[in-house]
Amino acid sequence: MRGVALAGSLALFPLVSACGGGEDGASANGRPAKVSNAPAAGVVAPAKIEVIAGLAGCKAEIRVEADELREGLCHTEKADYVITTFPHDKFKQSWLDAASMYGGTYLVGTRWVVSAKPEMLGQLRARLGGTVQQLRGSGPTPAPSGS
Repeated sequence: MRGVALAGSLALFPLVSACGGGEDGASANGRPAKVSNAPAAGVVAPAKIEVIAGLAGCKAEIRVEADELREGLCHTEKADYVITTFPHDKFKQSWLDAASMYGGTYLVGTRWVVSAKPEMLGQLRARLGGTVQQLRGSGPTPAPSGS
C-alpha cells in the first residue's frame, strides 16, 4: 500500500512543480510582473525593515515585533521614517484600510509601508520603488485656526 501511495505522489510531482509560481517574474497571464524602476527595489522585496532603513540613510529601532507586522522607526537629519513590514499582503491591506480612516501619505511596496513627510517619500521612492498613496481620512476636518 505504501508503494502505491509513493508512486502516486511521484507521478503527481512533475504536475505540481510545473504549475508552481516560479521566480521568473511572469504573471499567470504570461505578461511580466510589475517591476519597480528603483534600482534597489529588488533588495527590499520581501520586506525587511533594516534594509529599507539603510536605503533611507538611517538605522531602524524596532518598536513592534508581532506575527502580523514589524514596525521600526528611524531618524535622519531631514526626516523621521516609520517603516512597517508584513509577512503577507493581507496584513498590509488590513493596515492600509485602518490607516485610511486617519488619512495621510504613504510609500507602499511589496509587503511594506513607509510613512514620512510627503516630500521625503518621493525621494525615497527613487531608491525603494513602490507607489506613493494618499489615503483620505474619514473623520472630521479640523476647524480653521483663528489667528
